[in-house]
Amino acid sequence: MKWLSSKWTKLFFLVFVVAGLMITPSHTRADVMYSTFTRDGFGKLVWGIQPAYSPDKIIAHDLVVPDPDDPNIMVPSPMRGPQDVFVTGNDEIYVADTGNNRIVHFDADGSFIRFISLEDDPLSSPHGVFVTDDGLIYIADTGNKRIVKLDPDGRLLQTFGKPESRYIPSDLKFDPIKLVVDKRGYIYVVTLGGYYGAIQLDASGQFSKFFGMNQAPFSAIDAIKKALYTREMYENELSKLPPPITNIAVDQNGFIYTVTSGEDVTSNQIKKLNFEGQNILSNDSSLGEGNSSFGEYTSRDFSGSKGLPVNLIDVATDPQGNFIVIDKQYKYVSQYDASGELLFFWGGQSANSITQLGLVKSPVSIALNSKHDLFILDDQEGVLQKFRLSEFGALVYEANGLTLQGKYLESEEAWQEVMKLNAFYTPAMEGLAKAAYKKGDYERAADLYHQSGNEIGYSESFWQIRLLWMQKHFSTMATGLVIAAAVLFVWSKVWQRIRKKWDIRAAGNWKSKKVLGELKHALYVLKHPLDGFTALRYEQKGSILSALIIYAAAYLAIVITVLYTSFSFNKINVRDVNIYMILLQYIVMLGAWIVCNYLISSIYRGEGRFRDTFISTAYALVPIIIIGVPLAVVSNVLTHSEAPIYHYIRFAMVVWIVLLFFWKVQSLQNYSVGETAVNIFLSVFSIAVMAVIALILVGLTNELRIFLYELYQEVTLQ
Repeated sequence: MKWLSSKWTKLFFLVFVVAGLMITPSHTRADVMYSTFTRDGFGKLVWGIQPAYSPDKIIAHDLVVPDPDDPNIMVPSPMRGPQDVFVTGNDEIYVADTGNNRIVHFDADGSFIRFISLEDDPLSSPHGVFVTDDGLIYIADTGNKRIVKLDPDGRLLQTFGKPESRYIPSDLKFDPIKLVVDKRGYIYVVTLGGYYGAIQLDASGQFSKFFGMNQAPFSAIDAIKKALYTREMYENELSKLPPPITNIAVDQNGFIYTVTSGEDVTSNQIKKLNFEGQNILSNDSSLGEGNSSFGEYTSRDFSGSKGLPVNLIDVATDPQGNFIVIDKQYKYVSQYDASGELLFFWGGQSANSITQLGLVKSPVSIALNSKHDLFILDDQEGVLQKFRLSEFGALVYEANGLTLQGKYLESEEAWQEVMKLNAFYTPAMEGLAKAAYKKGDYERAADLYHQSGNEIGYSESFWQIRLLWMQKHFSTMATGLVIAAAVLFVWSKVWQRIRKKWDIRAAGNWKSKKVLGELKHALYVLKHPLDGFTALRYEQKGSILSALIIYAAAYLAIVITVLYTSFSFNKINVRDVNIYMILLQYIVMLGAWIVCNYLISSIYRGEGRFRDTFISTAYALVPIIIIGVPLAVVSNVLTHSEAPIYHYIRFAMVVWIVLLFFWKVQSLQNYSVGETAVNIFLSVFSIAVMAVIALILVGLTNELRIFLYELYQEVTLQ
């Protein structure tokens, strides 16, 4: 065993280290420094997702140029404030190095190839770059207010300034910041502050049209202004201008993606436009209404930016139509499929003092290559970070791609592999549900759709289940209906004979009969509300006990409605329902209404007593019991095909309750119609004021608690 001596051990270790260095990749690797998330069908955050992308390396940190004084010496020339990155079809990388007035060209591995700058006609603050399949280079030369077209070797071919057209407004400023070119050669230019939309130019640079213009925001305040302002005053409102497009991209299928950012932009930040300019992401999707809001984050408190909305800065697409967006505010990357459904999101704030592989300080642009590698350009660091698609991410993309192509059965195996890696991944549940539906396993499809929060898919699966059940049990059901009708007919005859005897026995229990009569009066109120509520006030047709019974029944009806309405019409997770919280809300809302309405009525010449307000409010809730509960039960045999029936009945119930409250106030307080409307408005306003005061008191109480606790700590620690 002498070969295990210290000398041989050291030699073996040296050989092992050298071999390890020889097989180690030249590029830098790092651990994933961020968490990856998704959301379930109910909008809740799902933690513990495997990384979709892993950081790979940093590009452009070692750029050099010849020293002006000695060309034989190379000196560092880092990028300064770069604003755009573009990856070509053969995966070569172009970066608009804005601060250095040049374009930097890298190969597919991120190795430097060349600087592109025009000697005779220099670039000035270029903000955008695009390269066509045949190698033509288009540059948004912002400082020179022009578009520059170069050949593959970087020689100037053509420049386009502000186009001349009678369709272009005189106030349009041509400061191009981003551009793309479609397969027809049409150029789409985004200008700084251009709220008319992207400028579409033909191949020769002639104006074609404005493309993808956003809609101007319009709120309730705007409606009031429009009614009160003169036409000139309203047209001069700056807020009436639509938000400008801030970035643009094009995919292999010719769809144009626009990015709109700003504090007031909370929806349609990303649009996927067809050749007519229609946003297909706002159409119906497999989850019902298409997604209209993009950009995810996990907290509203990063770097003191609490409450600020996401600020999407760029979008990138892959050949399958999936797209990725990045948020400059929270530094989160969000990945969506071709229909706009969320797949993953990840990211976070980088440390200020160092450069961290995997985290960026100030993202300004992103791009994807043919291998799904992601590139994020950081203008503060002046570098480009590269991320590789993980095994889990690749598996999701493969499975989801098959699903989007309608190959549900082919995608099942891939989705099952995804589920093995993460059993809570919602898109995998969606994919398996579609595969089960395709195979005719509607029970499993409905269960998976329910777990994933897809009420549309659940309803379609249930429709098939109901159809099969009806086909199988139609004869039995028809026979049962005939028997039930016969039994009902016989029972009605028998009931007429025993009714008198039952009434005689019941007459002995005066109190029970009185309460039953008071509860029966609720039905009379529904038929004759004005007379019914008047009887409660002047004929003592109701009591505190009967009101409490109705209040309890109404609460139970609300709980039944929440828990047992079909998932097709009530998209909630039953496990998250807190019946005690429902009870608290129920008591607080009713208590606030009763107190505020009584006080307003007392001030506003009302004649009703507090007792009358308490009792009559209960009788106005009866439709919840007689309509809400049966509707919840019946909803479990309905699908979205019968949704108009469900929603019509529910709307009618709400209208009925509102009318009963109106007639209740009118009858008890002896008001006219106008006085009743004023009373209800003041009551609702009083409730709102009470809520504000309660919030203030809760806040002050919490502050007082914190102050006393800190004072206690100060005293005890000294």
